[in-house]
Amino acid sequence: MIVPSIDIMNGRAVQLRGGKQPPLDAGSPLELAERYSRIGEFAVVDLDAAMGRGTNRELILSLCRTYRVRVGGGIRTPELATEYLNAGARYIMLGTAARPEFLAKLPRERLIAALDSRNETIMVEGWTKPREGTVGEAISALAPYVAGFLVTFIETEGDQCGIDLERAKALIARAPDRKFTFAGGAAGGARGVADIAALDALGADIQAGTSLVLGDLSLADAFAAPLKTDRPDGLWPTLVCDESGKLLGLVYSSRESLKLALETGKGTYHSRSRGLWVKGESSGNDQRLLRADLDCDRDAIRFTVRQNGAGFCHLGRRTCFDDGYGLEKLNRTIAHRLKDAPPGSYTRRLFSDEALLASKLREEAEELAQSKTKEEAVAEAADLMYFALVKTISMGGSLEDIEAELERRSLRVTRRGGNAKPGFDGPEGATEWKSIH
Repeated sequence: MIVPSIDIMNGRAVQLRGGKQPPLDAGSPLELAERYSRIGEFAVVDLDAAMGRGTNRELILSLCRTYRVRVGGGIRTPELATEYLNAGARYIMLGTAARPEFLAKLPRERLIAALDSRNETIMVEGWTKPREGTVGEAISALAPYVAGFLVTFIETEGDQCGIDLERAKALIARAPDRKFTFAGGAAGGARGVADIAALDALGADIQAGTSLVLGDLSLADAFAAPLKTDRPDGLWPTLVCDESGKLLGLVYSSRESLKLALETGKGTYHSRSRGLWVKGESSGNDQRLLRADLDCDRDAIRFTVRQNGAGFCHLGRRTCFDDGYGLEKLNRTIAHRLKDAPPGSYTRRLFSDEALLASKLREEAEELAQSKTKEEAVAEAADLMYFALVKTISMGGSLEDIEAELERRSLRVTRRGGNAKPGFDGPEGATEWKSIH
């Protein structure tokens, strides 16, 4: 697969060539992040921190909280690595600090050793200083401490001459059970597409920046490079899912529709009867494309979308199979009632009476805490979830926001103690809670 890269210097995205001065200003990192996030993970590198000239820490933290990112550049303390991981970074890419004693202080499954080489010599501190040993030797030594490797061929970085596949194969053989990503020389056009497909077949990725920024390699062509199909029309089956992963329906994508979807961020497909089809243009039930993924066999695509309006189905239902299920359906129902509930209805009372809603939340939480059977726990949990969603939606939030927060928390590597606050601890906690609220 392709892993787009955003190199940041002085708050701007730049592209380097061979470790020299940046040849171009690539624009706003935030705009690139929005675009690149549509194909999944992307890399963010703090060049200022890598070269010891400053930091873009706050900007990178904001990207970690919003997108699926790999972060690298000048991370030389476990504290900074942990801060990025706690903010939501999927992986930390460590170069200068990629030594066993340092790596052992962090979760292996979230670490990538970044090995920047110039003619097999490892370069550190922003490509300014050599380190003893070859890339191959470093891979063998560091494999027990990391989930994967990012290998950059500095001598071809930004030259778009293509990846040396034989060299890549030899390095992969050093640690075949680790994930490899290669950078430096990612080409545009047919060569770039062929390199992505060839490395993907080996289980490896290409990290690219210059070819994408210059437009020599389109995001759609890079994303689709590993795809295959046995259909005579060349279309790819595309599963459309909502943010929680629930299936909305099955459609098809062409190279043209995929390109438009990734460029605009709209749910766009190929209709076998109408050709290019932008979902919702006529019905108003449009979609925001959040992310596209390939399946393990590379013969199907998943679109994760934010579905607006009545739903995905032309029959006005949430999905092509039914009208939804569970918490997602409850979330839509409550949001609809916030706008349209008649005066005097219970939901309207809850939205307009903060004291009543607060009382119901405390009541249902206490009843759940005191439940003694599975049936009681399920019933009280359902009540509490209803009132919790009413509260969240009344504040402008949604179930999707709650799920995103839970996902961010799952990525944290440090935890709070979890002890009860004063007034909530001990067997009399429920009574004390009532008294202090």
